Amino acid sequence: MNRPLTVAARAKVPPFQVMDILSRVAELRAAGRDVISLCAGEPGGGAPSDVSAAAAAVHAAGTPLTYTPALGIAELRDAIAGHYRRWYGLDIPARNVAVTTGSSGSFLLTFLSAFNAGDRVALARPGYPAYKNILRALGIEVIELDCGPESRFQPTPELLDAAARAHGPLAGLMLASPANPTGTMVSRPELSKLAAWCADHSARLISDEIYHGITYPEPGAPDPRGVCAWELDRTSVVISSFSKYWGMTGWRLGWAIVPDDLKDVVDALAGNVALCPPAPAQLAAVQAFTGQSYAEAERAVAEFARTRDYLLANMGRLGWVDVAPADGAFYLYAGLGSAMDGFASSLDYCSAVLESAGVAVVPGPDFDSVGGRGAVRLSFAAGYDAVREGFERIVAFQEARVR
Repeated sequence: MNRPLTVAARAKVPPFQVMDILSRVAELRAAGRDVISLCAGEPGGGAPSDVSAAAAAVHAAGTPLTYTPALGIAELRDAIAGHYRRWYGLDIPARNVAVTTGSSGSFLLTFLSAFNAGDRVALARPGYPAYKNILRALGIEVIELDCGPESRFQPTPELLDAAARAHGPLAGLMLASPANPTGTMVSRPELSKLAAWCADHSARLISDEIYHGITYPEPGAPDPRGVCAWELDRTSVVISSFSKYWGMTGWRLGWAIVPDDLKDVVDALAGNVALCPPAPAQLAAVQAFTGQSYAEAERAVAEFARTRDYLLANMGRLGWVDVAPADGAFYLYAGLGSAMDGFASSLDYCSAVLESAGVAVVPGPDFDSVGGRGAVRLSFAAGYDAVREGFERIVAFQEARVR
């Protein structure tokens, strides 16, 4: 008798609840409902005009869209290296730049190359769920650090010490600054301490810097765009993308800054896993680094800042608690507080807000499986007008329930 076919245990990762919500948003809109989506971390403005023009020219010219080198075309790798000189004053060899299929491709290649099955990798909770889901699918043990308001939702050396005592030596730290879902950042002194801890404990630092540039510093603040981990530790891996600052989510193009000891391994893995990143996106993305493209991206950031200011000024009307400071990115993460009254979880709250008020926000369990039942993430990437209207609808929804 043939044995029954099975599904690999490592493949059984939880789905993003946000994807279910987005599906429901589509259903409601198809039925004629006016729904405002404050779910996805997706800028509404699209790619810079120079990038779009370059893409149109590539297709109009009938340019053969063949395979490229596994780590991307030389022109784009050079342009990314130039971006680090422009923003951080860093001289990064283009050979250390790996262009990937979105930042997601960088996570997969980095985790495959840096960690063995059974290794322990620490990360913050709450945090972006794909980190732990990819790590666990690869057989890597995820050590979640309980990062609450007292540590501004970011890891600390003390939390890492406690994790190592409880679980054993750590092989890596997955860090995000600005972070999803909280938007919080680590300062240069804080990142220096984390990098030093990793160096002292032979742990690889993986730094997700996808939201760099989407930051809200006070005038004259140091490191206004964020601190690049390669300024402090050239054994770390830096991951970024065209998706957020440049608004190019669907172009599926990201990159990693890869240290010398991983470079050849990442190259070989990339050729086997994906052959190469999307060719037309690469050809067009070179134009993301023009003066015009930077200017358009900065205008988008200014709009995010305006929207953030509105939300922070009005949060008291919602009664939400432990609101993360949102130093960067375009999210507000908070506990629901008394707004949870009558709901079993934030999932039920979000469902009711969507069905009754026509506003979609994300329940916290996507980001925190322990404390997220009472939390939500609101994305303000959709633009000032949409966010303001959605916010007012949520306020009206909550006020109607307590009358």
